[in-house]
Amino acid sequence: MNPIFRNTLAVIIGLFVGSIVNMAIILMSGSVIPPPNGTDVTTMEGLKATMHLFEPKHFIFPFLAHAIGTFAGAATTALIAASRKTELALVIGAFFLLGGIVNVCTLPSPVWYNIIDLAFAYLPMAYLARKLVVSKKA
Repeated sequence: MNPIFRNTLAVIIGLFVGSIVNMAIILMSGSVIPPPNGTDVTTMEGLKATMHLFEPKHFIFPFLAHAIGTFAGAATTALIAASRKTELALVIGAFFLLGGIVNVCTLPSPVWYNIIDLAFAYLPMAYLARKLVVSKKA
């Protein structure tokens, strides 16, 4: 298979896998740590209006979704890519980081969470995935 095509496919599949993992964790989070009473987490407007009711425990699963989703996407990309595995894994991290920045700008979440999420959930997880997946020769 053409390396450019394979690398492009690796990024697309990595984005898909990472997004699926992210959403799966977000969807199950409410059954593990229920949202505060009176919150509507089904819409962006509902989240914006009730975000002030969230406690630190309510931010555990969003962080895990971002971190594990990015890790899964970057690992998938690094496994599939024909070459430039490190760069392509970091591209996945950058895509998810961009989504995190949009999220920070859209939702009024606490500053401490925004800093932790943006600093530790995206590029570090992509790099860790690359380190664990790619052999020392690559």
